[in-house]
Amino acid sequence: MRLTINNYNQKNKILSMSENAIFPGDKIASIEEYEAGDNTFDDGNMVRAATIGEKDMNKTTRTVSINHPKMLSISIGKVAAVMSSMIAVSIDYINEKPTTSKVECVCGTRNLRIRNVALVNDIVALKIINHLNGTIHAAINEPELGILFTKCRKCGGKVVSMKDAIKCTECSWIDERKLSRNFGKNDFIKLRE
Repeated sequence: MRLTINNYNQKNKILSMSENAIFPGDKIASIEEYEAGDNTFDDGNMVRAATIGEKDMNKTTRTVSINHPKMLSISIGKVAAVMSSMIAVSIDYINEKPTTSKVECVCGTRNLRIRNVALVNDIVALKIINHLNGTIHAAINEPELGILFTKCRKCGGKVVSMKDAIKCTECSWIDERKLSRNFGKNDFIKLRE
């Protein structure tokens, strides 16, 4: 399922990547033209990106590399897995730009004093903080970061926010989550199943 967002206005300082922005799996060059360099790989026909970053095509050495962005990126995605001290999120947007690369990041939740930070299929806003050992790491500890959209865990009904918790409008179940300051202000549209 692919999601798109209407009316999401990020009022923070978001530093966007340049026109050379590349996502994992993107085709960069033909292997006849360039060799794979840092953070890239050769799939037999094409040189592809192994990480998120900006492409750097060195015409002298005929190599292509991916440089990691120096600034932090705001990402929006769907929670794919919940573990005891972290969540895995499938990234759908980076700096308000849609991505189809299906890349995932992990976000540590150990330092948050909330029992259920997020549930599977919740839509969350995260800040990408680094890329270490092939894994993208994110944070969720700022007020504008957190859950943007969720449903009741008991009946699947619509929920409303109550400070740091949500309440179901149908069954009145109250659940604690790490809500974003922008919770409930977005219009999510399902494009395809």
